[in-house]
Amino acid sequence: MARLIYSVIASLDGYSADATGDFQWAAPDEEVHLAINEEMAQVGTYLHGRRMYETMAVWETDPSFAQGSPAATAFVPLWQEAQKIVYSTTLEDIWTSRTRLERRFGPAAVRELKATSDKDLTVDGPTLAAHALRQGLVDELHLILHPVVIGGGLAALPAGLHLDLHLTYQRRFTAGAVQLHYDIRRHSA
Repeated sequence: MARLIYSVIASLDGYSADATGDFQWAAPDEEVHLAINEEMAQVGTYLHGRRMYETMAVWETDPSFAQGSPAATAFVPLWQEAQKIVYSTTLEDIWTSRTRLERRFGPAAVRELKATSDKDLTVDGPTLAAHALRQGLVDELHLILHPVVIGGGLAALPAGLHLDLHLTYQRRFTAGAVQLHYDIRRHSA
């Protein structure tokens, strides 16, 4: 059975974008990007909302985007070869390969994907991840915390959520970012 992983880059105060929607402060350097590539090599399906899909589609639609570094170049086939499911009620169409559009995020369908997938899945973007977290679908949190405080914006984790976490991996990067992996502990009722 595949795992559903919520992978997010966040500020130390817990935001994935600032109050204006900017996330340039979170752009991974080469060392961090290589670590992200290592994680993404284990992923077979990305679950995206509309905004995350529009952000990530450049990995297929703009060849110059990936020419900035060896890590960026290496990420291109990881993203392009994975399946993508985009959940949106407003998106008219999709424009990347191996991508399908779903109008509704259905927990039963995600559970079925987890049960039938050979490789792990990620839910990307805090808005869609909030739905998956609240439904108890997420098995692991993979956080990269940047050494910056931005004071507000789009929270990486939804308010009011309670999770019991078990740290399974930690890594400190040269520029001060920290990578943390947590299993979400499930308690039987």
